[in-house]
Amino acid sequence: MSAKVFVFVGSKGGCGATTLALAVMERLRKRGTVTVVDGDFSGRRSVAVLLDAIRMLDAARNKRAIGSHKFDETLHIAELAPTIDASFTLRPDDVEELTETVLEESEYVVVDAPQPFAAAIRPLIKTAARIFIVVEPSMLGVTGTRAMQVELNRFGVPAHLISLIVNWRDQRSEMTRSQLERFLEAPVFAEFPFGLKDRKYDKELTTLVDAMTAMQPPESATALRPSTSVPLGDRRFARRPDQGPPGAAATNGAAPAPVAQAPLRAVPSPAIARRNEIKNTLHAALSERLAALPTLSANGDGQRLEALREQVAILVDELIVERSDLTSAEDVAQLKHEIIAEAVGLGPLEDLMEDPDVTEIMVNGANSIFVERRGKIEHTKKRFVDDAQLRLIIDRIISPIGRHVDESSPMVDARLPDGSRVNAIIGPLAIDGPSVTIRRFGKTRMNVGDLLRLGAATQAMMSFLRACVEARLNILISGGTGSGKTTFLNVLSSYIPPRDRILTIEDAAELRLEQEHVVRLEARPPNIQGAGEVRIRDLVRNALRMRPDRIVVGEVRGGEALDMLQAMNTGHDGSLTTVHANTPRDALSRLETLVLMAGLELPVKAIREQIAHAVNIVIQTSRLRDGSRKVMAISEVVGMEGDIITMQDIVKFEERGVDPEGKVRGEFVFTGVQPMSIKRFEELGIEYDMRELNSLDAGKVAAW
Repeated sequence: MSAKVFVFVGSKGGCGATTLALAVMERLRKRGTVTVVDGDFSGRRSVAVLLDAIRMLDAARNKRAIGSHKFDETLHIAELAPTIDASFTLRPDDVEELTETVLEESEYVVVDAPQPFAAAIRPLIKTAARIFIVVEPSMLGVTGTRAMQVELNRFGVPAHLISLIVNWRDQRSEMTRSQLERFLEAPVFAEFPFGLKDRKYDKELTTLVDAMTAMQPPESATALRPSTSVPLGDRRFARRPDQGPPGAAATNGAAPAPVAQAPLRAVPSPAIARRNEIKNTLHAALSERLAALPTLSANGDGQRLEALREQVAILVDELIVERSDLTSAEDVAQLKHEIIAEAVGLGPLEDLMEDPDVTEIMVNGANSIFVERRGKIEHTKKRFVDDAQLRLIIDRIISPIGRHVDESSPMVDARLPDGSRVNAIIGPLAIDGPSVTIRRFGKTRMNVGDLLRLGAATQAMMSFLRACVEARLNILISGGTGSGKTTFLNVLSSYIPPRDRILTIEDAAELRLEQEHVVRLEARPPNIQGAGEVRIRDLVRNALRMRPDRIVVGEVRGGEALDMLQAMNTGHDGSLTTVHANTPRDALSRLETLVLMAGLELPVKAIREQIAHAVNIVIQTSRLRDGSRKVMAISEVVGMEGDIITMQDIVKFEERGVDPEGKVRGEFVFTGVQPMSIKRFEELGIEYDMRELNSLDAGKVAAW
């Protein structure tokens, strides 16, 4: 028996392709046995989740790595990759074997295909009776559909096997059917109304399934251009300009179909090609061995990840011993390191993450990686194989904390287990390929002594700030990107008494407080369906019900500024937060703007009065032109004069040029102004000697 294969793929993430594929599957089950294939390589396991089949598939995979597993008498389920790591070593040969199996045991096969298409799924595509692209009627949806059409054309799929299905899930659609057909140069095969509960949905679904069952499977597999036999993350070989298009030999001399030409890549040398071949072979063998370790996952906590690394290292050692063509100890060690990094780590970024001098990693596409080392930006020789491997690493970072990135949600903030902050952005917003920025945090937390040693502040300044924290003054740390705001916030938090109950609120958790009584809260972005979002503003409001002594907000950047100010003005003194601004005065103006973003039409004077009564101290940090970071000013909010918030500088850093080595020279200067906070210190019995500021020593600049 030869099954009819139907492939569903979305024009962009969240457009309803998986939902439609499963709805079609349920109808087809009434007409015969169906195998549904989850082709998502990101490890989300959406089909298994929606069918509540996670445990069944995990149990089946204990016996076999990849295959079709019986759900009931009319339904089989197959996953191409249950985890991101499994997808990295997935080979077209594995899918070829799976395809032969499902064609024999089912009457219908429904494939939920990945975005973008990958080499590993070609065996399923070439047997398809029809490939359905589910289109969202928007410019972004049209862009994604065009990309799908180009990719299928590149594979050599005939145009008559590709059909468009429009999902009118949003009544405020940007395009009409005729516009879609004109832009995509293809007819719409089916249309679905605004939602699953619409009466027309059931009728359209019946019509679609009737049309599908009337289709005949191809007499022979579509003659796709040759797919590679390398892992998914390294699936495209380069071609010289004098070589014909892929698949030309398979056309028996006939003119090949037009191909959207991909950028040419340099042909690797024989030695590099041989090394890559060895690595790919070891990756494939490692994937088979890892199938016997179903309880380990790279998405676990630090201990589980370390256990997985140890197991992988043992397996790699066993595989390398079996190779007679590896003789150099240096080559063996380097190859082992690369395979482990690519299998369970961050690939080319692994070495950079281990370098204690690297404070920032900036990936500008697969072929361009920069780092900040000791305050200086450097270009590295590190490279990803291609954008697919880079996307794999992005997914490996964000999946463990429940976040996702795709064409419908192409930006994401996340964190690594060591607290490092990660931002990733992909196409269509990132034109030249996925971009990743990692703000690294050292393995050991920076303390006051480190700041003093590096010249970021002086002992007199830190003594004054210690008294401010103990006196429960509200402190705002201001600065530009990379100026050290979060690091300084971490240091200041060490002055909070251990008896206080502290609540930290962040977009991506990176604060590391040493106190015992700490509750860490982290915002959550919306899920694939656009639901479930929890904003920082929601967490600030909830924190007020948790009996906090101190509220520490990693950064205010929106309407939560209003809730933060109200908390400061209603008995929650001693709060700490950061904001992006260039000067202390700009920091207050920035707060004013953020409060307006809360959506309440408050008078400007009322907002300024809130700020003047809430904020006591503003600390300005900066990253100087030599790469060093420094506290540029400590300012005090005095009050209001008319409609203006009044401030006074207590300490300022004054630059004195640069030395012969290019280091910024300067000194910290006490302005001579008596802080109003001194009275608060006396009332609370906090010991502080004002003579420390009066005798402020000049501090020479050092890199921070």
